[in-house]
Amino acid sequence: MKLELRGITKRFGSLTANDAISITIEPGEIHALLGENGAGKSTLMNVLFGLYQADEGQILLDDVPVAFSGPGDAMRAGVGMVHQHFMLIPVFTVAENVMLGHEPTRFGGALDLPEARKRVREISARFGFDLDPDALVEDLPVGIQQRVEIIKALSRDAKVLVLDEPTAVLTPQETDELMTIMKQLAAAGTSIVFITHKLREVQAVANRITIIRLGRVVGSAEPTASSQELASLMVGREVDLTVDKKPLEAGADSFVVTDLTHFDVNGVTLLDDVSFTIRKGEILAIAGVQGNGQTELTEAILGLRHRVKGSITLNGRELLGSTPRHILESGVGYVPEDRKKDGLVGEFTIAENLMLDRSFAGPFTNRLSVDFGHRDDFARSAIGEFDIRTPGPTTAAGRLSGGNQQKVVLARELSRDLALFIASQPTRGVDVGSIEFIHERIVSVRDSGVPVLIVSTELDEVLALADRIAVMYRGRIIDIVPANTPRAKLGQLMAGVAS
Repeated sequence: MKLELRGITKRFGSLTANDAISITIEPGEIHALLGENGAGKSTLMNVLFGLYQADEGQILLDDVPVAFSGPGDAMRAGVGMVHQHFMLIPVFTVAENVMLGHEPTRFGGALDLPEARKRVREISARFGFDLDPDALVEDLPVGIQQRVEIIKALSRDAKVLVLDEPTAVLTPQETDELMTIMKQLAAAGTSIVFITHKLREVQAVANRITIIRLGRVVGSAEPTASSQELASLMVGREVDLTVDKKPLEAGADSFVVTDLTHFDVNGVTLLDDVSFTIRKGEILAIAGVQGNGQTELTEAILGLRHRVKGSITLNGRELLGSTPRHILESGVGYVPEDRKKDGLVGEFTIAENLMLDRSFAGPFTNRLSVDFGHRDDFARSAIGEFDIRTPGPTTAAGRLSGGNQQKVVLARELSRDLALFIASQPTRGVDVGSIEFIHERIVSVRDSGVPVLIVSTELDEVLALADRIAVMYRGRIIDIVPANTPRAKLGQLMAGVAS
């Protein structure tokens, strides 16, 4: 089925999320929409799927204009969508999830579950999915759950399939398997819209690439285009995608975590005997699929978690049991994974955010009052040093772009004497240009002799920054390996296959 979007415009108040976007996807084509988070890709697909209504423009299927008032209309017209966050019910079986919303019935209105099982088996056999219709979704690995989502769409005769950031929670092996599935679907005539910000994946699977920046189509490219060419189109300037690091000159063990265990209120183990060390001047990167204990680990280190046992020492001083304020004052810099929730106060100015966690004593306060002159001078200096794009220090942090918000957090955390630097998902949701800058600053901290702990689900980022890599799976570190470990080996570890 041919899909055409003509002049799609979608506004949210004064924000224009999509600005007259026109794209054509041919039958059997894998068409990649490449752009950073916030570029407008997902908004555009939500318009296509009937979740949003366009303010201007047309959608055409096989040259016939269509209008969708909701996802039901889109699915009936042959458009299916696999969302970044799966729309599955964990306690239902595969067949029950697939039939949900268009349940086959027998005489008298009884649900025809055997028919749903048959449908799952037929589609699984056609594409080699190897899915058990009676398996509970909550017992399936993430990559297999994604196949369930694809079968849901195909069971409704989807001729156009939208995959929204489909590899965000997959291991490298699962990503490769998905690429194979996409090619099989395209060969069978399905038109695929592939939304992503990962250059490697676009080059591997796309037939054509459309680049979106700030809600507009800024160019198109063939998959043979280089990563530098694609990145430049995404951010509008030349970008250096390599991370330059000096050879490792690590010192003595500085940060030591021993037998760290953490339970939730129900006694469920979230961290299971986690142990590792980081030397001065070394970057240890934690790799793994999101949800395997990375958040709990960093928050336990910062004193933000209760019911934690074990030991956490920094330069010989025990931190476990200390308050977050004491830990930060011990020289720990911390970039949380969710900058809007945990890293910034959006209503506060940039200057006010830059003094958070440091307002208890000099140089920002003098006795019981804020030294506004010093605060504002410091803010202006940080804005220049960290290239924060803003009208000035009195701008509310919530009005900045994602990359500039992250730079505010980095400026605050890196502007004091550090004994340890922790950055969780340091480049999530920022553009390629900001990634380049953030990586340079992280490496400069390492080169200054500070131990660095990076947590990232982006394997390319882990490989670029790390001196050693610790892989987490279900709350445990199952191995710590050199930074030159092959991607395939890391993928096995991320899937729980220990050495």
